[in-house]
Amino acid sequence: MAEVIGVRFKNTGKVYYFDPAGEKVKKGEMVIVETARGVECGETTIENREVAEESIVQPLRKMLRKASEEDLKKAEENRKKEKSAFVACEKKIAEHGLEMKLVDVEYTFDNSKILFYFTADGRVDFRELVKDLASLFRTRIELRQIGVRDEAKMLGGIGICGRPFCCGSFLGGFQPVSIKMAKEQGLSLNPVKISGTCGRLMCCLKYEQEAYQDLLRTTPKVNALVSTPEGKGVVIDQNLLTGRLTIRLDKDPEAAPKVFKVSEVKLLRDGKIKVDRKEIEQLKELEGDT
Repeated sequence: MAEVIGVRFKNTGKVYYFDPAGEKVKKGEMVIVETARGVECGETTIENREVAEESIVQPLRKMLRKASEEDLKKAEENRKKEKSAFVACEKKIAEHGLEMKLVDVEYTFDNSKILFYFTADGRVDFRELVKDLASLFRTRIELRQIGVRDEAKMLGGIGICGRPFCCGSFLGGFQPVSIKMAKEQGLSLNPVKISGTCGRLMCCLKYEQEAYQDLLRTTPKVNALVSTPEGKGVVIDQNLLTGRLTIRLDKDPEAAPKVFKVSEVKLLRDGKIKVDRKEIEQLKELEGDT
């Protein structure tokens, strides 16, 4: 077992483990740590605790110190520098006529490097741009191309549900989302209804999938043959969340379908959820991470 603290460098994002170097650190305290990118200032999200050695990415770096008032002031100054660097970089991009969109700028705490995040449809030759930025800021420059999901996470916004983006408010990282998940959750395979502002499948399809899979195990699927209090019938629609099934009865197929609770029916032969190959091809780009 090893004693660690968890540190996050952005409002949302991955939490990294660090050795507290014998100090007791409270949740919410700002600390100075050394990372692969250099010295950084981050917020403690996990207080001192012991974790299994195998759950740690080695080598485990040590916390340098708790952030002082001077450190916090420097971090705030860096935020101001980032805004001016953003404007300067946009001007340089326009001067070079590059087909790229600047998304965010980030200074490392010790100012040893400035990272510029951008999106572009393809590869961009930004070598001359890097030279210009290096001569302008007199420090190391790194341009990093990101995908549309990362862009949405950085910029934030309001989703079609009326709430802040999941990726920008509480999700630590992205996980693969598939068309099959949308189908299993009974959603219309309409790109407008199942994709987020980023143009990719909504993240909520992934973290809600486990609940839907659990409901699918106890709920007859569409086209399932079931026995109801009024006779046998075929399920033509289901509502997993309310637990109600719309069933066309065999004894009167021309009559209006009837609604029954899942608890009122007995499964005789289950149906299958199928995703048409043509549907997958048409919506394949929605599954991409870039």
